[in-house]
Amino acid sequence: MPLLPRLSATLALALAMLTPCAALADPGTIYLVRHGEKEAAGQDPALTAQGRQRAQNIAVMLHKAGIAHIFSTPTARTRQTAQPLAERSGLKVAFYDPRKPQALVAQVKGLTGAVLVVGHSNTLSELVRLFGGQPGAEIADNEYDRVYQLAPAADGSVGTVVFTSLPETGAAP
Repeated sequence: MPLLPRLSATLALALAMLTPCAALADPGTIYLVRHGEKEAAGQDPALTAQGRQRAQNIAVMLHKAGIAHIFSTPTARTRQTAQPLAERSGLKVAFYDPRKPQALVAQVKGLTGAVLVVGHSNTLSELVRLFGGQPGAEIADNEYDRVYQLAPAADGSVGTVVFTSLPETGAAP
């Protein structure tokens, strides 16, 4: 067989073998979580022991999700929630301004790879909507366990799946 047809056949075979792997990757998946349980006092409270455990649980839960980018507000509790997954994945946490959600959405939409966003009870629902998802019920002050998975479909719609990070704290949306 001449070189060019043989090279073309080899390339076609390689592409056919890689296509299923590409289908498994979902570079547009976005995960959104609220920070873990926080101390009751202080201007910028840290996580409680339970909040630190929740952050570890989220890291375990999302470690194999192919997270390529992690965003957090600059507060101690959101940074501490993002840190275990960042360390486990070898990633840096990028900060965003929760008062400018459209800027975060624009930045994330320009990225490839799965993304984790750590925010607050009063900002996550809006972020889910801005990314095209369905947030469900508002997040209660004592609810820390909701994990949103937003998966874009080929038709441009966004599928929303809501998971619970252990231990469960609030009612399902």
